[in-house]
Amino acid sequence: MPYGISLKCLNETASPVFKLWDEAAAFEETASMRTLNYPPHLTLAVYQAFDADRLGEALESVFRARSTVTLAFSGIGYFQNEFLVLWARPIPDDALLQLHAAFHRKIDPAFCHGHYRPGNWAPHCTIAAKVPEAKSAAAIKWANENSMQFSVNFDAVDCVRFPPVEILSEIRLA
Repeated sequence: MPYGISLKCLNETASPVFKLWDEAAAFEETASMRTLNYPPHLTLAVYQAFDADRLGEALESVFRARSTVTLAFSGIGYFQNEFLVLWARPIPDDALLQLHAAFHRKIDPAFCHGHYRPGNWAPHCTIAAKVPEAKSAAAIKWANENSMQFSVNFDAVDCVRFPPVEILSEIRLA
């Protein structure tokens, strides 16, 4: 099973993301994000197979003394995979990019999934992961018309194994 490293929001500032989850779920057969039983998040790294203890050590090294990461979001983006993926678009943030790079300095990026490596990573907060092709056009229209702006305080970081999501280690940010 793959492993992920994610910043996540465990506080009330997640409410705009929950609202987007519910709106975007209208394009899915099943509400993909609600069924995860995992909070709004930004994935920083994904490893197909790796030593979970080493990931936890890197997490501890980079994030133990970090404070909450506040990101502003503006608009909805999408990726075309097997399904259309809709995501909230964070406004570019140097501090987030520096945290991402710091984590990848602890573990060789060659071990990480290509989309999450420095230089390839597109920061995003997924709001729907399984929009079928039949509803893609309507979902893209909705995404392009949505100009919702909000901020989220990401107050924890964790290492998970998935699916289903199993938290292996977690750090609460100050």
